[in-house]
Amino acid sequence: MAAEALYPTDESMAGAVPIREGEYGAKIVAIEPGGVEYIAHAERHGRPLDLFWTWNSPNWEFATMFLGVIPVTVFGGGFWPTALAVVLGSALGAICVGIPSTWGPKLGVPQLVQARAAFGYWGNLLPAGLNTVTAGVGWFAVNSISGTFALSTLSGLPFQISLLIVVIAQVFIAFIGHNFIHRFEKVTFPYLVVVFVLACIFLFANANTAQGFNEKAPVPFGGPLGAFIIALFISASYGFGWSPYALDFSRYLPKSSDAKSVFWSATLGVFLPCAILELGGVALATIAGTSWGPADSPTDQLVKPLPYLLAPFVLFGITVGTVSANVLNIYSGAMSFLALGLKLGGLKQRRAILAVVFGIIGFFVARSGEYDAGHQ
Repeated sequence: MAAEALYPTDESMAGAVPIREGEYGAKIVAIEPGGVEYIAHAERHGRPLDLFWTWNSPNWEFATMFLGVIPVTVFGGGFWPTALAVVLGSALGAICVGIPSTWGPKLGVPQLVQARAAFGYWGNLLPAGLNTVTAGVGWFAVNSISGTFALSTLSGLPFQISLLIVVIAQVFIAFIGHNFIHRFEKVTFPYLVVVFVLACIFLFANANTAQGFNEKAPVPFGGPLGAFIIALFISASYGFGWSPYALDFSRYLPKSSDAKSVFWSATLGVFLPCAILELGGVALATIAGTSWGPADSPTDQLVKPLPYLLAPFVLFGITVGTVSANVLNIYSGAMSFLALGLKLGGLKQRRAILAVVFGIIGFFVARSGEYDAGHQ
């Protein structure tokens, strides 16, 4: 294979993918121009370690922890088999983000543009369309609900007001774009790590580690082995679900970036928070007296077993983690939509405008997903 194919030049890419217009560079508080165009080498910046923060913060969130709860409460998994399954699954899912991340410095285009090489231009419409819906609307709405419940419980504000605050914060960060997202994830990283690790330590200390397979679980399908396999696939699929975003956040790195550093920064960024929080979810599911009924919101169920002083910090962490995850969802959802090939009338800020559009749609989808948990 020619060296130009592995490390394309600006000139070689111009015929296949337009070069992104405008000057952006390493500016933090500046709206990222363009959409899914190729990033010229003069615009490249950053270091592989930046991917560690960018992938770490979005996974310190409520949804990640409950991936460890489900295999125990629904499928009857025992503590230790489920713990092993979620660690292995998190590793598999994280690798699926790390590998494509290494292509970003070489190719300089978003993930769903690069996918045209595998699926063809027209065949790529399906994965690009699906990721537009799942990232820009589906995950955005699901995460917004959990973050809204946390903010509502913490502040006492009505659900709809809390939802509006969460959505505005998410859309604002995604609207500004790539560099601001990287910085936001780095700034929020320390707080999220501290509060969620403290919560997990408490949950581990009170977990019933001797709990075995529960034959009376709602869906005890396949016995202990079935519960293990389901836990493995749930955790792996969550990490793998980030893989369509991989190049979106590594394509600005210089082409000289070390591939191993890129791989490990992205892989560990996904693996560590997923493994730790999912283990915390497994522990939470075994704590005696934990309620899983409809009387409380899911976020209330999480903080009830926690110490009184820690609970409000965790609630705020859930809100911040929601924002951290959803700015990636909105950003990559917009990238996937633009990868469909729509011109949008030649708008220079098409990516930024789409971030607002997806935020509005996601707000109404999340609002319709509200249920009666005392926050209406």
